[in-house]
Amino acid sequence: MLDGLRSLLLRATRYTAGTARHSPEATRHSPGTTRSLGAALRGDTRAIEGLPIRIVIALVVGVASLSVMLNMLSGLGGLAVTELDAKPDPAVIEPEQTELTITVVEDDGSTVADATVIVKGESADIDGVVTAETGRDGSATVTVDPSLRSNQQEGTLSIDIKPPAGSQYADRRGNTKITVIRQ
Repeated sequence: MLDGLRSLLLRATRYTAGTARHSPEATRHSPGTTRSLGAALRGDTRAIEGLPIRIVIALVVGVASLSVMLNMLSGLGGLAVTELDAKPDPAVIEPEQTELTITVVEDDGSTVADATVIVKGESADIDGVVTAETGRDGSATVTVDPSLRSNQQEGTLSIDIKPPAGSQYADRRGNTKITVIRQ
């Protein structure tokens, strides 16, 4: 590759030096004089010789470099999103009015303040939707009064979490459900 570049530069230098010494007519028509740069390049058949493999090598090196840079960025934590989960206490209740303490936690178990907890009926019924906001300790207290249908022995209530505004948290996966069992 360096030999090809050296040869091209040498031809360009000859062309430039040749135009200073010779008239344009002499450059175009006289045998033995320096050819124009365009003619020198058109006559060079080696230009495409290693091009496909060079493109493949450049692509592989570029992808490897990009993966190293993205790996370094992911260690910063600024672009990462942390998934939230809910831990209800108690997790199993009877179909009667019950006070629940729901703690919002990160993947590592640390609590999250200022998140909104939403409890909805799933296979067990409650009147409407119950919401509460977590305090500094990451827990919220809600009161639910679930009911089961006549031939139903158990059901569930679902918990959704709305992360604090402007945070790096998300609630995309399903959370722990509250089980309602008839005794």
